[in-house]
Amino acid sequence: MNILIIEDDKPLAGSLRALLEDRGYQVENAYDGETGVQHALLGVYDLIILDVMLPVLDGWQAARRLRSERCAAPILMLTARDQLEDRVEGLNAGADYYLTKPFDTRELLACVGALLRRQGGQVDELRFGNTALDLDSCTLACGEKWVRLSAREFDVMRCLMQAKGRNLPKETILARVWGYDSNAVENHVEVYVGFLRKKLNSIGSNVRIEAVRRLGYHLEADEA
Repeated sequence: MNILIIEDDKPLAGSLRALLEDRGYQVENAYDGETGVQHALLGVYDLIILDVMLPVLDGWQAARRLRSERCAAPILMLTARDQLEDRVEGLNAGADYYLTKPFDTRELLACVGALLRRQGGQVDELRFGNTALDLDSCTLACGEKWVRLSAREFDVMRCLMQAKGRNLPKETILARVWGYDSNAVENHVEVYVGFLRKKLNSIGSNVRIEAVRRLGYHLEADEA
């Protein structure tokens, strides 16, 4: 699961990132509201942790903009402002939960888990056509045949399966799998798509990874 932290206090942002990565989440940081909104609108994050007192755009402005742009990722708003009016404004701006500083890390982790479960993020398997991707063992299976995926192969395949047949631009796959600030290029995506095509074929899958010029990749399943 991918989490974006928008927090201008870099020591706090780093601590939150380490805490969440230790729990198995993939985490990116942004340090002002405008940059955070740009990251969030890539559509690759399952949860946004958003501070209120931010430079450029404050958290309320950022939340309103994300909702106006139809960003559906849940927003967990963090702030030292604990008045009722502040909480109401945050929720009205589009936040799903409002956590005041200082907070207990156990409560933060509970909120993160609850918000991810609410949107159906906690599943054990993804399926498309006659093929299943096991999220625990990182294996791709079709009937009794299966193959283990490398970490990158798994992440690319998960992105494609979560898209459920919709086109995913190469830029979106790069951001989600390699990270927004990575030096990886589109050729990396092409290479791993090639690996996945061979592994799908090796297990007799009816799933194909189709490329559409300028639009990216999507999955299709052949009829039996």
